Amino acid sequence: MARSDAPIIQLKDIGKTYGNISALRGVNLAVRQGEVTCILGDNGAGKSTLISIIAGLFPHDEGEYLVDGKPLHLSSPREALNLGIAAVYQTLALVPLLPVWRNFFLGSELVKGRGLFSRLDTDKMWANTQDELHRMGINLENLEQPVGTLSGGQRQVVAIARAVHFGARVLILDEPTAALGVAQSGLVLRYISQAAREQGIGVIFITHNPHHAFLVGDHFMVLLRGEVELDTPRSELTLENLMYHMAGGTGLSTLEHELHGASAGASAGR
Repeated sequence: MARSDAPIIQLKDIGKTYGNISALRGVNLAVRQGEVTCILGDNGAGKSTLISIIAGLFPHDEGEYLVDGKPLHLSSPREALNLGIAAVYQTLALVPLLPVWRNFFLGSELVKGRGLFSRLDTDKMWANTQDELHRMGINLENLEQPVGTLSGGQRQVVAIARAVHFGARVLILDEPTAALGVAQSGLVLRYISQAAREQGIGVIFITHNPHHAFLVGDHFMVLLRGEVELDTPRSELTLENLMYHMAGGTGLSTLEHELHGASAGASAGR
C-alpha cells in the first residue's frame, strides 16, 4: 500500500480553556498514515480534552486543527466520522445482549427491499462481519453469541475492526488496555499494530502505560498539566526515558534534588 508522509491530522499550538482553567496549552501533533502515535500522561494531564477535540466533541479555543492540510473547526463527532476520524472509547458503544454481528453494524444496519417491504439484510451483515473479522485475523467461533460474553480484549478488537470497516483513516483508542490482563492486552496491542502496519490506519493510542505504548508506538507525546512534556519519535527514545517523563520529567528531577539536598543538610547538622 502506497503511503504518504503528509499528516492526515495536524494540530498547531492547540489550546483549550474552561473558564479560568487552562486544560491545554500549545499542543502540536501530527498523525500520519500507517503510524501509531502514543499520547501518555497521568490523570488530569489533558489526554481526554485532547482526544475530545480531535474527535469533534469539543471545539478548540486556540491554534489550528488541520485535516489533509485544511484548517477546520469540528462541530460534532459525526463531522469527524465523515472525515474518517473514529474514536473507540473504553465504553465501546456495544450492546452486551446483542450478537456480535448486530453490534458490528449497530447504527449502520444494511437493509434490502423498499418502503413497507424493506427489512434487515441479516445474511449480508453476518457475512460482512465474518469477512472483516477474518481479514483482521480475529477468529470468533460464533457470531451469534452476545457480545457481552466475549473477553474484554475480544470486545476491543471487534470495536476496532468495526471502525476500520466503516472507513476510519484515523483511529483514536482511549485507554483500550486499561482494564485488561496481560494476555488480553497483548491481543489488543497486536491488532493496534496490525491496523497501522497492514491497514494503513493512523492510530492515536491514549494510555497511561508506558510499557504498552513502547511495544507498538512510532511517535510519543507525554502531556503534563495540559502542556507537552515530551514529543519525540521512537528512534530517539528508550523505555526508561519514556517512564522518566511519565513520572514528571524535569519536575521530578527538581524534587529529587530538593529532597536529597534537604537530606544532606539534615545529616550535616547532626
